[in-house]
Amino acid sequence: MELISPAEFAKDKVQAIQEYSFLAGQSVTNLFRRPRYMADMMQQADLIGFGSLPIVVLTGLFTGAVLALNSANTLQRFGSLSLLGQLVSVGMVTELGPVLTGLMVAGRNSSGMASELGSMIVTEQIDAMRALGTDPMKKLVTPRVVSTVFMLFFLTIISDLLGLVGGSVVATLIFGMDSHQYWSTAWQVLVFQDVFTGLTKPLLFGFIIATVGCYYGMTARGGTQGVGRATTQAVVAASVFILLVDFFATKFLMAIFGYR
Repeated sequence: MELISPAEFAKDKVQAIQEYSFLAGQSVTNLFRRPRYMADMMQQADLIGFGSLPIVVLTGLFTGAVLALNSANTLQRFGSLSLLGQLVSVGMVTELGPVLTGLMVAGRNSSGMASELGSMIVTEQIDAMRALGTDPMKKLVTPRVVSTVFMLFFLTIISDLLGLVGGSVVATLIFGMDSHQYWSTAWQVLVFQDVFTGLTKPLLFGFIIATVGCYYGMTARGGTQGVGRATTQAVVAASVFILLVDFFATKFLMAIFGYR
C-alpha cells in the first residue's frame, strides 16, 4: 500500500465526495432530459429485480422464521406468546426487511455494476461512447439508478411478506399458535408510521446501491486489478452507507411521527 501524506489523503477523499455527489446529482437530473433509454431501464430492472428475487425470498423467509424462533422463547417466559405476530410484523416491516434486502441487493448488484462499468472503462468503451456523441452518464448510470430504486421497493415488500410467512410457520408448527391469531395481530399492529418507514428506506437504499456501484465502476483505474479493487470497494461502501442511512432515516422519521 502506497504511503501518502495526510493532506493528500484528505484531498483525495474530498475529491471522491465531490465526484460521487456530481454523479448522484446528474443521475437524477438526466431523468428530465431526452433520450431516456427506457429499453435499458427495463433490461436493468430484469437483471436487478428478477435476478435478486431468489436470494431476497430466502433472506426474508428465514429472517422471519429466526426472528419468531428467538422471540418466542422470551415471550413464553412472560406468558405473552400471543404477541409474537406483532413483534415479527413490526420488526420485519420497519427494520429487518428493508435493511437485509438492501444488503443482499448491494452485495449482488453493486459489485456487478462496478465490475461491468469498470471493465468498460479499462477497455476504453466509455471513451468510444463519448466519441460517438453518447453521454455515458445518461446511457449507463441513470437506467441503473432508476431500475434499482424501483425494483428494490417491490423486493422489500416481497421480503416483508415472506418474513411474516416464515414467522407464521414457526409460530404454528413449533409453538402451536393459532394461525388466524398470528395474522390478525400481525396486521392490526401496523400503523401508517410503520408502513411509511418501511417503504421509504428502500428508495434511499436503492439510490445508494446504484450510485455507489456506478461511481466505483466509472472511476476504476489500473486494468483488471483496478476493476477487482473497485468491485470490492463498491460492496463495502454500499453496505456501510445503507447502515448509516438506516440509522439517520429511522431517527428522522421518528422525530416526524413521534416515538411509539
